[in-house]
Amino acid sequence: MQKMDSVVSQSHGKPVRWSKKTRHNFWLGMAFLAPWSIGFLLFTMYPMGASLIYSFSEYHLRAPLKWIGLTNYINLFQDKLFYTALGNTAYMVVIGVPLTLLLSFFCAILLNLKVPGQSIYRVIYYLPSIVPTIASTMLWLWILNPSSGLMNTLLGLFGIQGPNWLKDPLWAKPSLILLALWGMGGTIIIYLSGLQDVPLSLIEAAQLDGASWWQRLIHITIPMVSPITLFNLITGVIGMFQYFAQAYVFGNTAGSIGSPLNSTLFYSVYLYQTGFLFLKMGYASAMAWILFFIILGCTILLFRVSNRYTYYSG
Repeated sequence: MQKMDSVVSQSHGKPVRWSKKTRHNFWLGMAFLAPWSIGFLLFTMYPMGASLIYSFSEYHLRAPLKWIGLTNYINLFQDKLFYTALGNTAYMVVIGVPLTLLLSFFCAILLNLKVPGQSIYRVIYYLPSIVPTIASTMLWLWILNPSSGLMNTLLGLFGIQGPNWLKDPLWAKPSLILLALWGMGGTIIIYLSGLQDVPLSLIEAAQLDGASWWQRLIHITIPMVSPITLFNLITGVIGMFQYFAQAYVFGNTAGSIGSPLNSTLFYSVYLYQTGFLFLKMGYASAMAWILFFIILGCTILLFRVSNRYTYYSG
């Protein structure tokens, strides 16, 4: 207690006693931090530590823990479904995330135009992102129904025979990308906030110099919102690597988890299946830690590469 009542002065190197008010404020601050600290330790640190131990063990919930070393990791790299799930997830990351960023930026530019009813258009574009995930997925299952869905009905008006979105492995992942594009309102709002910070003086100076709209977009607007793009890119990659709810509902509707033909068996879906359906907690924990290091590696890589293309005005 004597140590807690004093701190070392940086200027003289002598202990300075805390006043009664300072001690009171310190313990009051600790009391306010206690609920978060306890929650962090119980629901974040403890599960992470337990999963790390389980990843080196054989643990089936109904049997005692058995230490097996690197066996789970070795078996994972010999598991064909592991590579299928990783490939499906990589498809969503490589195709879905850039497409979402591109269309979100385009929509943000349109919504940034000074036109009558601007606020109404912004609300309409944002509304889909607040619809619950399960509800929006069920809605799109109806839209993409091959026989009576809205999508194939509209395509039929133009003489195009729509594909079997739910049962064709070729169209299953594009269907989920369409669902992701429908709910990109949050990304649009973030881009809109970035567009507000683009200096009008630069735009006006470029106009006086005879720059076209396209030249102003390429040389001024895009570089000025590059930090926003980096943020959306990193959060999009992290979120897509953990893609689960939509694929789970979609797969179950198509017949079983991962249907059709494992085309919607994403990494998180396979992890859930392994841990909570097959009760192989050790194997699932090893998958979780591999996913953690994949996401960490991709994030570090994006930060390293972004140094060349991201402009910070400060």
